[in-house]
Amino acid sequence: MIDTHTHLYLPQFDADRADVMQRAFDAGVTHMVFPNVDLTTIEPMQQLAAQYPEQVSMAMGFHPTEVKEDWRDCVAQCMDVLGDGRGYVAVGEVGIDLYWDKTFEAEQMQAFDMQVARAVELGLPVIIHCREGLEQTLEVLEGHRDAQAVFHSFSGTAADVDRIRRVGDYYFGINGVVTFKNCHVRDAIPEITLDRLVLETDAPYLAPVPYRGKRNETSYIAHTAAHIAAHLGMDSAEVDVRTTDSARRLFRLG
Repeated sequence: MIDTHTHLYLPQFDADRADVMQRAFDAGVTHMVFPNVDLTTIEPMQQLAAQYPEQVSMAMGFHPTEVKEDWRDCVAQCMDVLGDGRGYVAVGEVGIDLYWDKTFEAEQMQAFDMQVARAVELGLPVIIHCREGLEQTLEVLEGHRDAQAVFHSFSGTAADVDRIRRVGDYYFGINGVVTFKNCHVRDAIPEITLDRLVLETDAPYLAPVPYRGKRNETSYIAHTAAHIAAHLGMDSAEVDVRTTDSARRLFRLG
């Protein structure tokens, strides 16, 4: 399995990071993608990735919730890091988040636009964070029809999938949210299809059942895969193979 979105470099894992990494490998995870958050997370992300060069790839971007008055400088610094020769596989995570605060909505859209443009320039996919901002996200993507992207932590409906696909043939990252009771994203999975579905955890957030409410970690991705398999009436191994193929195709992993 490939965890296409995990933040194991964050402080929540300082006490037992090596054990968390090993548990992921023991659970069958063969590769992970670390998306950046802000300027403070670049160094710890790079350090952890350097310890596992065969199992970890990185994405570089500036998270929408971090967009404040100094966003231009922050975004510029993150985009400069893309050229440091470390082989980033995507621009991310970037996007629109209007759940907590709408103060910087216009700035978030500008920051997102700049980073998508850079991704297109470099031929990299975009890891999109979209929370309460689908309309704004699609407005930006309309200006970059050639962009490749994945909607990280997708929790929308089949109608949302159709609306997104009118703009581009994007991928969808499914995590522990799919195991939550009354979550409608599981009903959108047949519309997504496994050819455009990738697994993720978003660790340390959004732990799947039976760990909901606890710190998430990459090894728990097996529960998400099993839940998807049961919903589709498939074997977990088939979901593993198909979503791994999707992840390798999206991020051009060897």
